Amino acid sequence: MDEFEALKQNPRVTVRRDGAAKADGKCVVYWMQRAQRGVDNHAVNVAVEVANLLGLPLVVYFAGISNFPSANLRHYVFLQQGLPDIEEDLAKRNISFVMRRAPHESHEKLLADVDAAFLIGDENPMREPEKWRKHLAEKISIPFWTVDADVVIPSKLIEKAQYGAYIIRPRLYKLLPEYLVPYENPHAKHEWKRPNGFHADSLTEDMTKGWEHLDRSVPPVEAWQGGTHAALKRLKLFTGSMLAKYDETRNHPEMDGTSALSPYLHYGHIGPQTIALAVEAAAKSDPLLTKARDSFINELIAWRELAVNFVIWCPQYDTADCAEDWAKKSIAEHARDEREQLYTLKQLEHAETYDELWNAAQIQMTRHGWMHNYLRMYWAKKILEWTPDAATAVKYCVYLNDKYELDGRDPGGYAGIAWAIVGKFDRPWFDRPIFGKIRYMSGGSTGKKFDSKKYIRQMNALPGGVVEEFRLR
Repeated sequence: MDEFEALKQNPRVTVRRDGAAKADGKCVVYWMQRAQRGVDNHAVNVAVEVANLLGLPLVVYFAGISNFPSANLRHYVFLQQGLPDIEEDLAKRNISFVMRRAPHESHEKLLADVDAAFLIGDENPMREPEKWRKHLAEKISIPFWTVDADVVIPSKLIEKAQYGAYIIRPRLYKLLPEYLVPYENPHAKHEWKRPNGFHADSLTEDMTKGWEHLDRSVPPVEAWQGGTHAALKRLKLFTGSMLAKYDETRNHPEMDGTSALSPYLHYGHIGPQTIALAVEAAAKSDPLLTKARDSFINELIAWRELAVNFVIWCPQYDTADCAEDWAKKSIAEHARDEREQLYTLKQLEHAETYDELWNAAQIQMTRHGWMHNYLRMYWAKKILEWTPDAATAVKYCVYLNDKYELDGRDPGGYAGIAWAIVGKFDRPWFDRPIFGKIRYMSGGSTGKKFDSKKYIRQMNALPGGVVEEFRLR
């Protein structure tokens, strides 16, 4: 087996368009979309190997599109903050980075301008990005491979939909010794010379300038700084001084007790493998961290990769139709149950309910761009209680989550909404009005498990940014 065939057999690689590299091509291109980082990136590494085998330089290309589904100014600002980090980290590996923003972001034009011999991309199981990859593969004439860079265990190795975390967890953990290993981060052997007159857009000027139809109603959040370097700084803080208390503090929304890395994971500014390796290293140096490590790895790998599996295998991942048969039956039986209170989407969006704890969680989402994981469950379940039916509840949750959360528009968000509202990955519970056999959460019991009054005060004090007491360190 030659080296190219060996690369093709990598379970992270999907061959979208096969064939030999263009004989007189001038470079290999990696179209970076989901894995927005220059280090610890399986797609970059495969692209480097391909480029070195062909004796060609590697160009990493990022397309700043103006119409990414549900994206707004908040999302684009966080995304763009990461671009200089990518350029800096790639330059250390002798790799060039170029960005073209709308209206100059045509993939085919870029490939022609650099005279590409071979195209590498990264995987994204979400509905629209997957269409883009299939469409591009049909339009180009050079080989096109995509690389699964967003999970620790390659998704191809989990060959069907998984019913729950208890099913997927042993399958993932069995493969960890093979895949939870340090990255090699190889260097490109050949330097790319930019052609005369080549167009590239600035990484630091506002990439959304001139985008007339972009939603600018959701402002950036001062407390968040996007990019790989900020993500690594947060990871260092978490493993160095926060992991020891993780089991104790992670379900306390009034504390800064979680990794808070989900926005960085969503944009690919950091990968789960880098995080898991850092947590493993911390536990190895201090055995007292073993329990905290196990809890965190369960969230990072078992639950997160279950969410990715869900999106891959369930086309209805963002609707109530994703429910299991037992849940669909129970939901139908309670479809006509009377709600004591109904709220419009606008009332929910503006946190205008009778429930102070729920309002505080909604404020954290809209003003801070992130909601504590423990409250995301309660937040979604109350929306089921306050809307006419489960289908409307899922629709409202998806809209709010995707509009305001920095980690929205992500498998984790859709899986969490599905768990809360239609019992996905859960089991039937005792039957009750409205919820049927879907697990119920009450405001009284939820609020007693942490200092909910302090949390409510914190969130009500939030301006467009975040109060100092709650600022990410």
